[in-house]
Amino acid sequence: MSDAFYVQREDGWFESGRSTIGPWSPDLQHGGPPAALLGLSLESLSVARGARIARISFEFLSPVPVAPLAVTTELVRPGARIQLSSALLRTGTRVVLRATAGHVLAEHGRSPRIARDFVVPPIPAEASTTFFSGVPQFPYAEALEWRVAEGSLVELGPATVWTRCRIPLVSGVPLTGLQRLLVMVDAANGISAELPLAAWTFVPIDLTVVLERHPDGEWVGMAAETTIGTDGIGFTDTTLFDERGLAGRALQTLFVAPREAGEYADRVRSDAKAVRIP
Repeated sequence: MSDAFYVQREDGWFESGRSTIGPWSPDLQHGGPPAALLGLSLESLSVARGARIARISFEFLSPVPVAPLAVTTELVRPGARIQLSSALLRTGTRVVLRATAGHVLAEHGRSPRIARDFVVPPIPAEASTTFFSGVPQFPYAEALEWRVAEGSLVELGPATVWTRCRIPLVSGVPLTGLQRLLVMVDAANGISAELPLAAWTFVPIDLTVVLERHPDGEWVGMAAETTIGTDGIGFTDTTLFDERGLAGRALQTLFVAPREAGEYADRVRSDAKAVRIP
């Protein structure tokens, strides 16, 4: 395991560490670390005082290689109470990930708290050491500590897990609650898989996270459930929480196809502008 997912160079570019590697190729990153990297950049953007990110959305334009990456950010809509910002992640001249965020002025006491009932599951005493049946161990999974509260990481169906980052996102930079959550949440479709990963691909083409508040502490959790239609389109709906309670929701749109059907597998690999390998 490397010391961090990324190391920032003097020229501003980020070197990608081994821990970014996902399950399908040693040359490709899992979606969590690059999403969190854009989240870090958007959190750091100069916006109205007292505003925080209430919604952040990602579009995966291409598989993210394990390579040097550059981030550019822009404040698209300034404002005293609501701002919109955007960020691009590129390798060389190619943009591989795009994010947009809504920053909303947060003022304590401005509104009553109205939330649905949610019971925080206890953090299990034992960490999981096996991930995703039929898929070899991979560095991204090992860079987080996973504790399963409901369901299983090796059996199909909905699952609820707690996670804790073992390493920083960027070397020398303290992790925030938003970054911890973004490192984790792109794995929601994997932990709630309804089809065997070795035989099926279910590619998230996007990710949207809406937060009532940012998580506190080292531990963040998600309860994920996947729905798939007969035409190869599905979605994963995820509840996000920490030890204090409910924090928000996440939604992923899925492209679903059998891996053994070369027609579909070739299309997924070649359509770099629309989908990525999960």
